[in-house]
Amino acid sequence: MASDQAQSGKAPFATFARVLRKRRLENGLSINELARLASISKSNLARLEAGDGNPSLETLWALSAALGINVSELMERASPGSRLVRAGSRLDVFAENTGFAVKLLSTCPAGAMRDLYLATWQPEGQKVSEPHPAGTIEHIILLAGRARVGPMDAAADLAVGDYFSFCADQRHCYEALETDTTAIIIMESR
Repeated sequence: MASDQAQSGKAPFATFARVLRKRRLENGLSINELARLASISKSNLARLEAGDGNPSLETLWALSAALGINVSELMERASPGSRLVRAGSRLDVFAENTGFAVKLLSTCPAGAMRDLYLATWQPEGQKVSEPHPAGTIEHIILLAGRARVGPMDAAADLAVGDYFSFCADQRHCYEALETDTTAIIIMESR
């Protein structure tokens, strides 16, 4: 069965803190050096690494630039197999002094390709899809309605705003639970 990405409000920040510290150490930087390179205070950086801070989008960009990595590498936890992210459990990252926020759902691994589809289906039975080539991952973001989607033995019921990813190199299903169920489907080939 798929598990929620974050089981508590602190989980996404704990993951971010762990990744930030790991990346800083991999780059051979002290907290002082990274704070200086990112133009943030040492105390703010220390709080972020302890999982106590709530980084702004600008802070994430500054840290990623100082570390020479993509912002997504600070925000996403590697997750093999299926991953279900409920609409209310994602880590919101807000820009300073604006109402702009982002939620990273997934990054594209190096060497992978992604195709993007808009799917609409009706509650007229379950569509079973045969396995795709090995290494194929499907990403689903439900836009309207309700659906049951995923591997035959681990399908998840999705509501509007939920994100679900799973290995599609096994039989999987799509079932609309409401009329005009609509989703974005991203097919990732590795």
